[in-house]
Amino acid sequence: MKAVVMTDTGNPDVLKIQELPEPELQKPTQIKIRLQTAGLNPIDTKLRQRGLFYGATPPAILGCDGAGEVIAIGEQVTRFQPGDKVWFCHGGLGREQGNYAQYTVLEENRAEFLPLRLSYPEAGATPLALITAWEALYDRGRLEEGQTVLIHAGAGGVGHLAIQLAKIRGATVITTVSNTEKAAFVRELGADVVINYREQAIADAVMDTTGGKGVDLVFDTVGPEVFRQSLPLLAEYGTIVTILDPGDALDTSEARNKNLSIAFTLMLTPALKNLEDALAHQGEILRLGGEWMSEGRLKVKVSRIFQLEEAVKAHYLLEEGHAWGKLVLMTG
Repeated sequence: MKAVVMTDTGNPDVLKIQELPEPELQKPTQIKIRLQTAGLNPIDTKLRQRGLFYGATPPAILGCDGAGEVIAIGEQVTRFQPGDKVWFCHGGLGREQGNYAQYTVLEENRAEFLPLRLSYPEAGATPLALITAWEALYDRGRLEEGQTVLIHAGAGGVGHLAIQLAKIRGATVITTVSNTEKAAFVRELGADVVINYREQAIADAVMDTTGGKGVDLVFDTVGPEVFRQSLPLLAEYGTIVTILDPGDALDTSEARNKNLSIAFTLMLTPALKNLEDALAHQGEILRLGGEWMSEGRLKVKVSRIFQLEEAVKAHYLLEEGHAWGKLVLMTG
């Protein structure tokens, strides 16, 4: 099979197309999948730059998100048959093969049926970002109807799904973007207040919108500086959820005085620590999120589709950090 192999740590040029043997079933509970698409996520670039989890070393195949067709099943598989279309978030961290390839093998309980009306590019683009946004808003942030949430980088891969999830929950959404085109995009998704941070002070806009109260929830997908700047924007007893390390230089005095909650979400934790209940919950997220996508209540924006041979180009674009929505590799 063809696969994109991370041959070393470093810049995107360490990614090379190679011919490898197809993976085969090793356990009776596994399924073999002919991959059609693989999502591209920032974690892929971080692993390529810094190294893999589990103490693994290159060569390795990256890619946590995948979608494709089941072509073989183990003797104890009960949920799937050859020909079933599936999507999943699995592999690509160093222990199991990732999805920048034409075939993969995984436990049947790590895959879900592909939602109706969802294309392979949309399916490959969605799992990691959807689970991240869901866990941040619903699980860690406990977002409720009638609350106000500030979602940073609303046009990004996670952000644009978070906006829609917040609206489904009945929240008022304030979001930040960097230009007028992205502003138009997030308004189409349902954002109530859009802040172009290059033209308008975020704090002024938030306080104007909330009458000086502040927001109930902040979702940070950007990093330490944005995290610190967001604490004063929260109402008393509010919550901030981040997917990143807020850094060492963090003054928590305001958070303490306002009784704020600080929460972290790393959707890879269940896979890294083999937390079966948490992995099952993520499967439930894909099932319900998939239903909403089939109903048209939730959409993923695939902004660019690359061929497998274009993985280097895709990684360079992903590292620029300016892409809308999600980037996808066609593997089939």
